[in-house]
Amino acid sequence: MYAISEQDVLNALRSCYDPEIPVNIVDLGLIYNIALTPVPDGSETAKQDVTIDMTLTAQGCPEHVNISAQVKSRLEQLPGIRNVKVNVVWTPPWTPERLSADARKQLGIE
Repeated sequence: MYAISEQDVLNALRSCYDPEIPVNIVDLGLIYNIALTPVPDGSETAKQDVTIDMTLTAQGCPEHVNISAQVKSRLEQLPGIRNVKVNVVWTPPWTPERLSADARKQLGIE
């Protein structure tokens, strides 16, 4: 039986990047919410649907479609995931305060 956790999702998303910034989207603070919903199908290997609420560093970001597709594609590779929905949200707006310590170090912001 597969049981994907929120941490599994975050670990997978660490391989997704905004092409303009050399930091993964998790450390950038772009992931706002992860909802895992079990899918009852009667089989022994339970599946889950995942809904991601994420934002981007700027509302006019031309990469939003590519980044959303990258997130969806990466999560669909996890065993036990049935469907992935990515919602790009703008509230609350992203600010540099959302950067992780690792991201700050990578970007030279101390």
